[in-house]
Amino acid sequence: MLLLVLVVLVPVLLLRPPETSAHYYEMMGTCRMICDPYSPKAGGTVSVEVPNGNGIDPLPPMAQGSRGEPGRQGKPGPRGPPGEPGPPGPRGPPGQRGNGKIVFPALTGSAGAEDVDLDAQNSTGGSLRIAFYVGLKNPHEGYEVLKFDDVITNLGNLYDPSTGKFTCQVSGIYYFTYHVLMRGGDGTSMWADLCKNGQVRASAIAQDADQNYDYASNSAVLHLDSGDEVYVKLDGGKAHGGNNNKYSTFSGFILYPD
Repeated sequence: MLLLVLVVLVPVLLLRPPETSAHYYEMMGTCRMICDPYSPKAGGTVSVEVPNGNGIDPLPPMAQGSRGEPGRQGKPGPRGPPGEPGPPGPRGPPGQRGNGKIVFPALTGSAGAEDVDLDAQNSTGGSLRIAFYVGLKNPHEGYEVLKFDDVITNLGNLYDPSTGKFTCQVSGIYYFTYHVLMRGGDGTSMWADLCKNGQVRASAIAQDADQNYDYASNSAVLHLDSGDEVYVKLDGGKAHGGNNNKYSTFSGFILYPD
C-alpha cells in the first residue's frame, strides 16, 4: 500500500514547476494584457486617449451640412436720436444787382393828372417820381403858414414856395415830415402843425425852458386825393429862419398811387 502511494506521489513532485516560475508567467500575462494595447507598432506613433474630466466620453465629430436659407427680415428698431448738425455750407454766389427804382402800375389818368410835370414820370411812364424837400430862409411868428422858400428838391413841381403848400394831383399814399427850429429866449413856446386841407394831421411843440433854441418835429402818412393841400402852419411862437443853413425843413413824397 505504501509502495503504491510513493509510486504515485514521486512523479507528481518531480513534474511540478517551481512557484516562482508560475508567479512569473502570471505577472507576464497580466502585464501583457494591460500594456499590449498601448504598445507602439513598428513605424507608428503613440496615441494616448485622455479620459474626459466629467467622466463622459466626447462626442464624435459631426459632419458639416450645406448652408441653410436666410431667415426672414426682423422688424425695424426704434428711431435713433438726431445726429449733430453739420458744418455750414459754402457761401452762395452774389445776387443780381437791382435797378434801385420803385415801379408802380400805369395810371389810368385821373382828373388833373395831365397837368403833372413830365419830370414826375420816367421814360416808361409806368412809375411816378413825386417828391419835394424845402427849407425855411426867413423867420416866421404868430399864426401863419410857413412858407419854406428854399427849394432843394421838387420832383413833379407840386410844391409851391410862394404859398408853402403841396398840392396833390395824383391820388395815393404820401409820406410827410417836418422839423421847425424855435427861436426862444423870452420864455415862450412854439407849436407847429401839419395840416391837410385846413385839418391838423400832426402836431409838435418846442418849449423855451431857459434855452434859446429848440426843435418841433413830427411826420405822417396820409392818403391824398387830387386837389388836396398839405402844409405846415405855425400855431404860436417864433420859427427861426436859417438863411441857407436849413435849420427848418419840410419834405414829402409819394409811396404808391391808387
